[in-house]
Amino acid sequence: MAYIDRPRVHDADAHIMEPPNWLRDHADPDIRDRLAIPSYANELVQTGDGHDPQDLDEVFARLTERMGSDEFLNNEDVDVMQRKNFAATGSFIAEDRPRVLDFIGVESQLMFNTFHNSRLFEWEHQPDLDLAYGAARAHNRGMTEFCSVDNRLLSTCYVPLADFDRSAAMAAEAIDMGAAALLIASGCPSGHSPSHRGLDPVWRQAEEAGIPIVFHVGGTGALIDPSYFNNGLPIPPDFHGGEENFRSVDYMAIPFPPMQTLATMIFDGVLERFPNLRVGVVEQGCTWLPSWLKQMESAMDAFARHEERLQALSITPREYVERQVRVTPYPTEDVGWVTEQVGPDILMFNTDYPHVEGGRRPYERFEASLGDATDEVRERFYADNFLDLMGTAVAALV
Repeated sequence: MAYIDRPRVHDADAHIMEPPNWLRDHADPDIRDRLAIPSYANELVQTGDGHDPQDLDEVFARLTERMGSDEFLNNEDVDVMQRKNFAATGSFIAEDRPRVLDFIGVESQLMFNTFHNSRLFEWEHQPDLDLAYGAARAHNRGMTEFCSVDNRLLSTCYVPLADFDRSAAMAAEAIDMGAAALLIASGCPSGHSPSHRGLDPVWRQAEEAGIPIVFHVGGTGALIDPSYFNNGLPIPPDFHGGEENFRSVDYMAIPFPPMQTLATMIFDGVLERFPNLRVGVVEQGCTWLPSWLKQMESAMDAFARHEERLQALSITPREYVERQVRVTPYPTEDVGWVTEQVGPDILMFNTDYPHVEGGRRPYERFEASLGDATDEVRERFYADNFLDLMGTAVAALV
């Protein structure tokens, strides 16, 4: 029996765990040697290989062998939500991933990288755009290759927004690869707004293809000034038991980049010009939504008389969000309360598989939070809002 015992559940946030040479293996020769191996921040602890193993090739050879052993396979259906990061089924072996969807009980997973969002953002903000777009191309090849084993695995392909012409070309390339969604940074591009008219060809291609653009945590650069952590106190452990990931103070800043980026795109008319474009905000929480909607209403009241761009909007900011924006909550958030505040059309179920942050019992947490919500509200949360976001990418699954 699957972990989730209900029909029609889609997972709006899931991940591959990229092995050391994953990006290099998919890169063109001219940039391959410039792509450093990512720094693992305790994600190998769950495998029993410690915080900082020295021979990664040996570690991954051993992991691959272990995941084919009788001991591992005999328990993987029961343990699917207990095993995390590189110790989890299908975390980096693509052929194993379809079993995960069956064991969890979801009809699809929207797939993201684990280690490359911040790196892609950094490359996009340095002068060598050949490296930025070449790294994005390597990422997109790796994602589509992993997801090609099963049409229920929906790949996200990164599009840097640094150069208008290159961005349009990369969006077209990603769509031709079979991207289910175009992943863009939550933070601002270098030198221009994400709402710049020069980026309209990116949004137009996504809209015409019937696939969304998506933000994901990590694509922002530093969330807050690091001096906030110079507090004279011991550094607390993170989810992994180390010091390198999100903690309470930087957690508070996670929503700021998508709030600013989305508000700018709404005020500058991107969602007005592309009314069928869908936008997903993934792993950046949801508790910010009610106050953000109110703040945009306040901005309209304060500035609409003086700004032609606001006068040109045909509906309210809240209506754009209800029509076009979908958001994943964390399992620790009060999904029932947020739904009461913003309506049933925005939030989407997710597991964050196989990350520790997603928890071992996300379905139970979300169910408890939804409380006495109607079956219709639950249907929208577990399936319909995701299907609306993903458009043609899930047409074969409906």
